[in-house]
Amino acid sequence: MRRLDDDHTGTRIKEQRKLARLTQRQLADRLPYSYSLLNQVECAAKPANLDFVAAVARALRVDVTVLTGQPYVTELQQDCLAGLVRPIREALDLYDLGADDAIEEKPAAQLVASAEYLCAQVRATHLRNAARLLPVTIADLTTAAWRTQSTELWQALASTYRTAHDVSVKLGYYDLSSVALDRMDWAAHRASDPCLSAIRQYMRALVYFREGEYTIGQRLVAAGHCIVGAAEQTREAVAVTGQLHLGASVIGARAEDQAAVDTHIAEAKRCAAQTGDASEIHWLSFGPTNVALHRMSAAVEMRQYDEALDQARQISLPPALATSRRAHFLIDKARSEMETGRTEAALGSIVEARHAAPEQTRYHPGARETIKGLVHTSRRTPDSLGHMAAWIGL
Repeated sequence: MRRLDDDHTGTRIKEQRKLARLTQRQLADRLPYSYSLLNQVECAAKPANLDFVAAVARALRVDVTVLTGQPYVTELQQDCLAGLVRPIREALDLYDLGADDAIEEKPAAQLVASAEYLCAQVRATHLRNAARLLPVTIADLTTAAWRTQSTELWQALASTYRTAHDVSVKLGYYDLSSVALDRMDWAAHRASDPCLSAIRQYMRALVYFREGEYTIGQRLVAAGHCIVGAAEQTREAVAVTGQLHLGASVIGARAEDQAAVDTHIAEAKRCAAQTGDASEIHWLSFGPTNVALHRMSAAVEMRQYDEALDQARQISLPPALATSRRAHFLIDKARSEMETGRTEAALGSIVEARHAAPEQTRYHPGARETIKGLVHTSRRTPDSLGHMAAWIGL
């Protein structure tokens, strides 16, 4: 088994700190973390968790990927996923070329169904299948939308760009995810769809959440509220509004702003009371259950691990909940269990997440962080943990 420092995050932090001409003490003074933790991360005595890396990236004014590198390259190659990324990138570059005469005309209903199917595949965490089908679907929809100038097809194309963003993020290709979001905005404007435009702002906000730029993330959420607030207040618009509040709640949590978390969770809860289970709207999984899940995630982000576990015990996941949300819940639960010394329970939760959503769990930064933490804290690595560590490439 490889050592934790083979991941190189601590080494990269040290390199970037020296390039910024900062001592460990000077960098630690700019972080909401201790000098001791920074020292342990740099010398690979402890793994670097997500919020720590984001805080360091923000303090050093570099992208998170400068510190993490392109993650899981070996695992992507083993899973034959890396080769699927380039065709997605090429398909995203077709947007302004007009209709392709080499593509035969297909019924609009068939193309819209293809876009919906891709969204469903991502929610079911079938990333390989979604990645494989994305380029052809994008090409077909791009040509059809240019030919007909149909609002319905521009909406379907925007939705498919959103799927390209989702797949790119889950596989760690953050540069590609930003391109996909730009294309989503381009198509949403042609569809004159304020809800899609607001969802795009929500997703942009989460990009800055990962980068540790919380002020920009909050501004993007506010921009999303302005867009959807100007639209007719349908059930769809209320669900999108609620999801924007959920995004703001986790951004507020990472910024350690408890008041903001409480305010946005309360507003999201109010929206969910109006919509009920609205998981079918834009595949956002919005509804009372998702509000509860985000409340728990906010507690995890604020390192309130006992509180997060108390909330987890009160959450009853409905059978119809998207697999991606179920796996995310289990990963949050595992992190909280590990941080509170419940190592066996944490391993059990991670194993359960793997069974539910193997592709998502293997590439999820939180799952990988938890597995590394369990390896680091275990005096004797049990076989099941050893298998999980080998599975993620540790």
